[in-house]
Amino acid sequence: MLDYWAATPYKKNLSDSLPESLRNRFMKDTSVDVFFLHPTTFESSTDKRWNANINDSAINAKTDYSTILYQASVFNECRVFAPRYRQANLGAYFTKDTAAAVAAFDLAYQDLKTAFQFYLDHYNKGRPIVIASHSQGSTHAIRLLKDFFDGKPLKNKLVAAYVIGMLIPENSFEELQQCTDSLQTGCFIGWRSFKKGYEPDFIKAETKKCYVTNPLTWTNVNEYAPREMNLGAILTNFNKIIPHAVDAQIHANVLWLHKPRFPGSIFLLTKNYHIGDLNLFYMNIRENVHARIAAYKTRVTN
Repeated sequence: MLDYWAATPYKKNLSDSLPESLRNRFMKDTSVDVFFLHPTTFESSTDKRWNANINDSAINAKTDYSTILYQASVFNECRVFAPRYRQANLGAYFTKDTAAAVAAFDLAYQDLKTAFQFYLDHYNKGRPIVIASHSQGSTHAIRLLKDFFDGKPLKNKLVAAYVIGMLIPENSFEELQQCTDSLQTGCFIGWRSFKKGYEPDFIKAETKKCYVTNPLTWTNVNEYAPREMNLGAILTNFNKIIPHAVDAQIHANVLWLHKPRFPGSIFLLTKNYHIGDLNLFYMNIRENVHARIAAYKTRVTN
């Protein structure tokens, strides 16, 4: 059964990894769980399957050594659960065969829904929960929040939901609200990162306003947050924390950043920083999870 989890407290996994400078002051909080929905790692344009085989060792290794190491580890102060699932092929986001794409995403979500219910039934034991996700994982996290938390008793166990890298249209939920400060709990957070001044066509084509959070201020207003507020990014060298890597400011439906500063950034040509949505703000997110958990515990004990 543990083979179907990329991360779980019951086996050693790459979400347990810590950048070298954090190891001496690390303290595990086993009283809170994080349920992490990983992004797409099934990206083959030549593989015609709509969904990944959950037992595909190459895809699973790619998942573990990319998103589990570099993203799920942000949350490892808590117990991290990250299920494997029959993720939709990346091409499902771009195909004209919308019926097939919907079916692919539905199959992927059913795996995650089943995994979350199994987690609740066997592992949670009443602990507070952080939901965390990126990209395709966030596509599914929105549905998971609707099915299990929005207007449901379980919402009282939600510390916060970090739904990153995918648009969250306004009015996505009946009761769940966007977090508007750094200590609010029972709410959700999300952003999509682009170079300042860049609006790709798919963003221009969006007709709905969506929720955006600035991960340097943890507010939803468009005040500029300078890079000095950035506590540290983690990029290709997992052990090296890069402080002041990037600034941030909300612009319409996205988060605008000036070009990140890190060794070799002169060669960074992309204007879409999707792949770095979490990593550019690694230490800010890590600190904020800690702060919200403390706020949650204070709230429920008073």
